[in-house]
Amino acid sequence: MEPATSSEFIVKFWGVRGSIPTPGKTTVRYGGNTSCVEMRIGGRRTIFDGGTGLQELSKDLMQNLPPETYMFFTHYHWDHIQGFPFFTPAFVKGHCLKIHGAVPQNGESLEKHFTERVLHANSPVPLVGLHADMKFVDIVCGETFQIDDISIETTPLNHPNTAMGYRINWDGRSVFYCTDTEHFPDRLDEHVLALAQGADLLIYDAMYTDEEYHNPKSPKVGWGHSTWQEGVKIAKAAGVKNLAIFHHEPTHSDDFLDEMTKEVLEAFPNAFLAKEGLEWHV
Repeated sequence: MEPATSSEFIVKFWGVRGSIPTPGKTTVRYGGNTSCVEMRIGGRRTIFDGGTGLQELSKDLMQNLPPETYMFFTHYHWDHIQGFPFFTPAFVKGHCLKIHGAVPQNGESLEKHFTERVLHANSPVPLVGLHADMKFVDIVCGETFQIDDISIETTPLNHPNTAMGYRINWDGRSVFYCTDTEHFPDRLDEHVLALAQGADLLIYDAMYTDEEYHNPKSPKVGWGHSTWQEGVKIAKAAGVKNLAIFHHEPTHSDDFLDEMTKEVLEAFPNAFLAKEGLEWHV
């Protein structure tokens, strides 16, 4: 990979699957790793969620490790944190790792929650081995903050135990990372709609189809995820330029997702299904 230039704003998908990793011959084309999206913004390496896709990203980072890496968590369910104990830059002495996320509902700090609950209880690697300079940044959901000349807006998402969406604005360009969230039956989510306005790219949790979501034999209502049809509704209502269908359901094979792509493109031509390794230039 060539080094980033000051004008680059590139989104790369390292993990696009929801809930649980799905390795195997039926998920080769779209990938089986859980949520991890990198945004290279003017030379900075920023990471959104740390699912199992984070391991492959860490290999790429180690080829030319920057002095600082920025991480942002939507929430702390397993499929968004599974890769962190194997994130190689966290073991590199002198590397600065800035970790951003909302303070959990019990009111403790992000640092305490992350070290004592996310890592200590679940990680096979002793915490003393994490030699990077880890700095934790508590975010109040709904606030806007800056990282140099990058403006980042946040909004609450409709998900069990809560989740947070991020809109990244830089150099007149914008990406809204919106996962995990469930739509409402009677209206468009006003929080999602507000941050989606005019975005160059909306990365949307479209884990199910409408048919799956409302299946009377196995309904998904209340599970905290949405459908690609609802993603299209948001994209059209908000004037989104491009839509990425993300957080694929574990049982959705490559062939299933190929067929879904045809339907998605008929409904919204400037859409695509996220695949591992896909780079999208904003």
